Amino acid sequence: MKQLRAFLKKACVSVTILVIPHDHVRTLNVRVPAALLALSLLLAVIGGVCVVSLAVSGLQYRAQHNAMAARVRFYSDQFYQWSSTVTSLRTVEQEFRNLFSLGSKEAVLEQADTSFKGSLEIPELVEELQHTLESVDEIKNYLRIQKDIFVATPRGYPVQGRITSSYGRRKDPLTGGDAFHSGIDISSGPGTPIRATADGVVSHSGWTRTSGYVVVVEHGCGFSTIFAHNKKNAVQVGQQVSKGDVIGYVGSTGRATGPHLHYEIWKDGRNINPQPYLAVRM
Repeated sequence: MKQLRAFLKKACVSVTILVIPHDHVRTLNVRVPAALLALSLLLAVIGGVCVVSLAVSGLQYRAQHNAMAARVRFYSDQFYQWSSTVTSLRTVEQEFRNLFSLGSKEAVLEQADTSFKGSLEIPELVEELQHTLESVDEIKNYLRIQKDIFVATPRGYPVQGRITSSYGRRKDPLTGGDAFHSGIDISSGPGTPIRATADGVVSHSGWTRTSGYVVVVEHGCGFSTIFAHNKKNAVQVGQQVSKGDVIGYVGSTGRATGPHLHYEIWKDGRNINPQPYLAVRM
């Protein structure tokens, strides 16, 4: 009890605070109980600590907010890319369904679109979807190669008419001796249009002594075609032609017994029998 009274007595002791202005103004004396002064100092310290704590918390919150915003933007970008890739895959899937519903190899290769690329960044799905994309690209590459071969392969009759001399050994119609016939002869009326049997570039268009007016077309993938004994040629060297374009007209120039087209197909530097390539008439 005595200790409490002594404490209260000390707490009630007044402390004089002297305020001295710079101007010629009377000095101000303020008497404040020691306990009140101590309490004010304590509250000031607590307030300062709270302000500092709030400032630090604010900085931490701002940093967390920025980090969270960055992560949200990152995942938004990733999901956008994912969505784009899934959409692309669905589109390609539908293209393949439409493509392979055409019913024939020729129709599939004619309609095949081989341009496709995909990308993906979602870590959890990238490996699986990348395999899918690689598979799609493999299919596209296969179709691209097959389409190139298909487009370069001569198909159909180059002229309307009937075959009068086949490929292989035969009796030469001019000399009567045994000879090798490097192509086929198709009989047709003079001036009948001769058409390219595949897309390509004209590598020769001119006159030779034995074959008369001749056109040679390079198709790529090792294929080239020769059209001989023409009445006249309708194309020039370097000209690009498409399947079905008129490249000349039937004649009997050179060593010929009558109007017809001598037609050859070459593959990888050697002539081959054109007969299997005539299945589709133009």
